[in-house]
Amino acid sequence: MSTQSVEKIFKPNGSRTLEIDSSRGIYLRLPIKTGLITEKDDLMAALEKYVRPHLEPGDILFISEKIVALTQGRIIPYRNIKVTPLARLLARKVENKLHTKEFKGFGHGTAMGMQLLIEEAGYLRAIFAAAVAAITKPLGIRGAFYYLVGKQAKSVDCPMSFSIHPYLHYAKLAPIKPWKVAKEIKERFGNDVVIIDANYRGSFTLGIAGSGVTEKFAQELFRDNPSGQSEEFTPFILARRA
Repeated sequence: MSTQSVEKIFKPNGSRTLEIDSSRGIYLRLPIKTGLITEKDDLMAALEKYVRPHLEPGDILFISEKIVALTQGRIIPYRNIKVTPLARLLARKVENKLHTKEFKGFGHGTAMGMQLLIEEAGYLRAIFAAAVAAITKPLGIRGAFYYLVGKQAKSVDCPMSFSIHPYLHYAKLAPIKPWKVAKEIKERFGNDVVIIDANYRGSFTLGIAGSGVTEKFAQELFRDNPSGQSEEFTPFILARRA
């Protein structure tokens, strides 16, 4: 399929572009529009319905970790989260740039979101990470806390200001065994698969199945989050060499 034909079918989200230059050359990021997918849906069935018709040999299938977690039922109402003093303390340390033009959402800056992160990482690990961050941050070293708590804990999230109804009052836990999910999808569809957590700050992978993708390459393709950050309904992205 030519680039012109692709552009008639796939539309980029917002100000993003379909094409992106990477260390491996120019790639197309093709957002696949879906309906509202909920915790009642089956991920494989959704992939068959929305992705299968567009999938070509050599495509890399990127899947939002949010949709994996959602279809696993990994959501929890705010009212069921029991916040500890530690979570309140650490949440106050999160720089979400509240009351500025750069504010994008609360994330782990809420005590509830931080509580779930702590529970995912484990209390001792979270305390250790916070202590290291307190020492290294004044030295200009940022990111130590999230590096030490690990990707799974980092993937925990409270709804942002642009969350989709009916999940305005829910938090999202990390997906269960995303590497296993990626492997199962690759076995079914044959293409390399990446479970990715992407937002306005960047991206990181939670599961990769296939030898054709590295963490660095995935971050190159998703540096502007082609899935969007609001109500785009494009949780599946096909990366195709231009």
